[in-house]
Amino acid sequence: MRLTLLAATLLAAPAFHGIACAQPVSGLYIGAGGGANFLQDERITSITAGGVTVASRARARLDTGIVGIGSLGYGFGNGVRVELEGNYRYNRIGSIRTTPGARSVGGREQKYGPMVNVLFDLDVGSPYVFPYIGTGAGVSWVARRLRGANANGTLVNEGGTDNSFAYQAIAGVSFPIPPVVGLSLTAEYRYFALAGEREFGRAVSGPGGTVSSQVRTADNYNHSLLLGLRYAFNVPPPPAPPAPTPEAASPVARSYMVFFDWDRANLTTRARQIVAEAASASTRVQVTRIEVAGHADRSGSERFNMGLSIRRAQAVADELMRDGVARELITTRGFGERQPLVTTADGVREPQNRRVEIVLR
Repeated sequence: MRLTLLAATLLAAPAFHGIACAQPVSGLYIGAGGGANFLQDERITSITAGGVTVASRARARLDTGIVGIGSLGYGFGNGVRVELEGNYRYNRIGSIRTTPGARSVGGREQKYGPMVNVLFDLDVGSPYVFPYIGTGAGVSWVARRLRGANANGTLVNEGGTDNSFAYQAIAGVSFPIPPVVGLSLTAEYRYFALAGEREFGRAVSGPGGTVSSQVRTADNYNHSLLLGLRYAFNVPPPPAPPAPTPEAASPVARSYMVFFDWDRANLTTRARQIVAEAASASTRVQVTRIEVAGHADRSGSERFNMGLSIRRAQAVADELMRDGVARELITTRGFGERQPLVTTADGVREPQNRRVEIVLR
């Protein structure tokens, strides 16, 4: 049944590609992790001496142990990774349960070997969390050492090393560590199992001497919880934040307009501000001359309005020079009432016609 579940995991992996985008790891990476290993009770299938079965139906209870894993892998950039893993697991043997009862023993079981894993990274839309699933197969050597006593006082020693086909299913999640590009913290659960049986030597010593036999074990099912680190060698650094777009410089105006009170040629506060803006603009653009043209409305005689427009133009020219504009750049003219902005009847006081126009040439 467990092999069926393992096959189902392999077959289901491509389906995840359709429902989640891969977080690609491209190129070489290394990883390491460690944690706790929980080994289910092992079944002792038989104890034989001289080809004759002398005992069966016993179980070994093992304490919580440790696990360590190192891996070297390669990511294909589409979420799929392949890695070679070396692993080690250690559990102490706490007791042996037989049909009549249980006896305490002192012993240990160690497992080690290589695995080849295929994994698939999932992108769940977060830049901080990347789940992954996988499966693997390989070989595991089991080193078993046990010392105890039977109810009749005879001393029992078991031990030896045997190997089996090993397989595993992996579910984990990685958390990128931003200060180190390519480095991730990993948290994993691994179901690790051995197929078939393993055989170890057994010696029983008592008053009548020492009798050699063999013990067979099965049901080696491990549940491992690990924390680790993974480093991918060629992860590109995150893109630098875009440089701020310089604000487009506002185009410098070349034409300014100053308005006057009725029958007046002196500058208002607002008029002085506008003249100052024109003087400043003349330093930011190429200027060969500054034309200052005075105008008047039609509320007076044509001759009077001509003189008034000239005085207004001269007042603006004087203000430009006070703001730093060279005199030789300025030309002044008066147009009287002949070029109105707003056409009116004779005698009408129109504010927009009482003006001076400044043009930067």
